[in-house]
Amino acid sequence: MNAIADTVRIDVSALAAPEPMERILDALAVLPPGARLQVLIHREPFPLYEILDRRGWDHRTTRRPDARYDLVIEAMACSAP
Repeated sequence: MNAIADTVRIDVSALAAPEPMERILDALAVLPPGARLQVLIHREPFPLYEILDRRGWDHRTTRRPDARYDLVIEAMACSAP
């Protein structure tokens, strides 16, 4: 995977709830196969995690030095039978 070409980046850190979650879910709905979504957000999106898990998305969240969060979302890898 080409990390630059296959990563869609959005910044929702200046938006008030519920707009960050709405924007993230909208972006995932049109995310190309094999791509990942990288999100800059102002707080850890705990309510979003359950939705992502139910819909088959893997996610990793890292706190930045500026107290915002980097959230990376991609399709869960399928395990071989």
